[in-house]
Amino acid sequence: MSEYGDSKKQICFESTAKLHADLKIRLHYDEIKIKEFFNKIVKGYINKNKNIIAFVEEIKDNSQIRSNKTRKAGEKERDTIRQFALDKSEIENIFDILEKEHIDL
Repeated sequence: MSEYGDSKKQICFESTAKLHADLKIRLHYDEIKIKEFFNKIVKGYINKNKNIIAFVEEIKDNSQIRSNKTRKAGEKERDTIRQFALDKSEIENIFDILEKEHIDL
């Protein structure tokens, strides 16, 4: 039986066709195989490579900005519902009425 870490695993994720093509073109230009690229990036992240960690921090900051915007939008929605004291069925009725009056929406 092999030791832990000796067996191979696949890491799969979805992306756009354009992003995939652009990646393949850049890696081909730099003469790096996709497998080598991702293995090095992952190892750099695990080993806390300062450049990769700085990039990860940038990603986290951008995610937090989006998260804060989403949270604020949710709070605004709840405040509006409280302000008008509407429950879910009343909100659905409003949308039904709008839908009947404005079929083109």
